[in-house]
Amino acid sequence: MTYKLLGPLEIWKDGRDHAPTAPKILQLLAMLLLQPGKVVHIESIIGELWPGGPPRSVRTTMQTYVYQLRKCIEWNRLAPDADDLLITRPPGYLLKAAPAQVDVFAFQQLCQQGRAVLDNDDHQEAVRCFREALALWSGPPLANVPCGPALSAYVVDLQEQRRNTLHLCIQSELERGMHRDLIGELRSLVTTNPLDEGLHGLLMRALSASGRRSDALAAYRHLRSVLNGELGVEPCEELQRLHRELLSFGEPTALVTRPPIRPGRAFEPSSDAMAV
Repeated sequence: MTYKLLGPLEIWKDGRDHAPTAPKILQLLAMLLLQPGKVVHIESIIGELWPGGPPRSVRTTMQTYVYQLRKCIEWNRLAPDADDLLITRPPGYLLKAAPAQVDVFAFQQLCQQGRAVLDNDDHQEAVRCFREALALWSGPPLANVPCGPALSAYVVDLQEQRRNTLHLCIQSELERGMHRDLIGELRSLVTTNPLDEGLHGLLMRALSASGRRSDALAAYRHLRSVLNGELGVEPCEELQRLHRELLSFGEPTALVTRPPIRPGRAFEPSSDAMAV
């Protein structure tokens, strides 16, 4: 059985999705999957499900949601005994699952492997790891789950991890000389992320390395116009330097600096969002 969070929340077993559909039950399940195999404090769950303040009958309602999630486990035969999969353990609840069953942890492990081989300049293996990690995504994380403060922070964290992985992957592919192959993907990415200066820089380099310096300069002018018009700012210093290099020499001297990326890890909610 596997749990998918990189897209809609899904529980896959025997080739089918068995996730509940009720919003609050999905939200409860998502909270438990943030820390699989660990106790999630009931106050943390209550703060997530009722950020504006819990109802008077919050404990009874909470127990009802747990009961409904256990019934979902029973109906779909996800475990011989639902009480053995979703365990009541003071001060909260525990979903008995290994991190390896959750796609987030598989994504982070592949990213970590990719960065490790990238440190040894093995760009081919790095690309394999990064592309395999990115292929685990099927859409925005927790796309079918109503998100309160803890889950919203989790989603933002995952989106940043994906963005950094994508940047590293494309940089590794550029190092392998795949300039022409990447132009279409990069044009699509900058269209959907018009303020992402890192992606624009990668596009400019791919165009320049493909013998299309005029298109690379046009890409810079377009970005500068967007930044000036929407934010009233100039492109970052790194892109300005790249622009000067294209004007002076026609070819950038080095690839864009690798973006900072944190080690692959499970999301650790802040003390403000999660009780300890």
